Amino acid sequence: MKFIVSMLAAVAMFAAPATAEEYSWKPDKPVTIIVPWSAGGSTDSVTRVLAGELEEALGQTVVIVNQPGAAGSVGTTNAWQADHDGLTWAAGAAIDLGAYQVLGMLDVPVTDWKLYLHIANVAVVGANPDSGYKDFGDVLAAMKSDPDSVSVATAGVTSGGHNAMESIAQTAGGKYKHVSYDGGKPAVLAAVSGETKLTTQLASEQAEMIRAGRLVPLAVLADKPLVIEGYGEIPSIKQWIPDIQTANNYFGIWTPADVPANVIETMDKVWANAISKSKAMAEYAANRGAIMDPSSGDAALAAIKPALTQNVFLLYDGGKTKNDPTKYGFTRP
Repeated sequence: MKFIVSMLAAVAMFAAPATAEEYSWKPDKPVTIIVPWSAGGSTDSVTRVLAGELEEALGQTVVIVNQPGAAGSVGTTNAWQADHDGLTWAAGAAIDLGAYQVLGMLDVPVTDWKLYLHIANVAVVGANPDSGYKDFGDVLAAMKSDPDSVSVATAGVTSGGHNAMESIAQTAGGKYKHVSYDGGKPAVLAAVSGETKLTTQLASEQAEMIRAGRLVPLAVLADKPLVIEGYGEIPSIKQWIPDIQTANNYFGIWTPADVPANVIETMDKVWANAISKSKAMAEYAANRGAIMDPSSGDAALAAIKPALTQNVFLLYDGGKTKNDPTKYGFTRP
């Protein structure tokens, strides 16, 4: 009986989240998270869910500020140039953050940031219902026979959507017409409205339009099919391109690694005690076709490496940058 009581007490202690009073960092001013994309996209929507969880854990207001521009590098640069006191963070996809140095947009390596990841997204080839594409095979055929007709909306160079389409083009051959927007939501709406025939933005950004029948998902850039609640299964792109490389696109928040040690100590505990067990974050992931996979520190850097490495070499091989990624410590996969 004593053993059972002790076990129950231990479980209760493990399950109970720490309170703001138990953390060594107690921010005395609102914490700002800069979303370097327009409102309504994948970064914006998930960061607003995260902000609510952080407010509860830290006992302080968390303010979201949208600062789109230059593939997300404008807002990220502003976060870097702010005081390194833990009160200013940036949000986004780690493949964007890690590519800015190679692109010449922000000369800060990803290792100079402290990363806190929460979900992983996958890209989907979504078509306007009137595009004429019955399946992804039709898209591949058009890319080779009439590439100017294959218009694709993405959130711009370095975005998950652009990375997905470049991977398709470079692996399978063929070309396409790239149309860039300041965020995932505008890119998705462009395909919905017929401005473009396709978008290759993330499943989390397309899910609502897919469920509503305003986009037709042709393939997911993942090893296995993707199931979206309220729609069903989307086939893996490997059905058409078996040798294409796929990697999870991790999202999160980050701050300069040289912020005070108590900021890092507190955020490590918040991630372990609150974010990793967040029901709100888990529900968001399930609803948007994303994967809940929190990590921080060295584990986060290891998690982003496959997609980041793929991204920088796609940008280089595709002529989007003249800077050789190997000069910045990247090894060709």
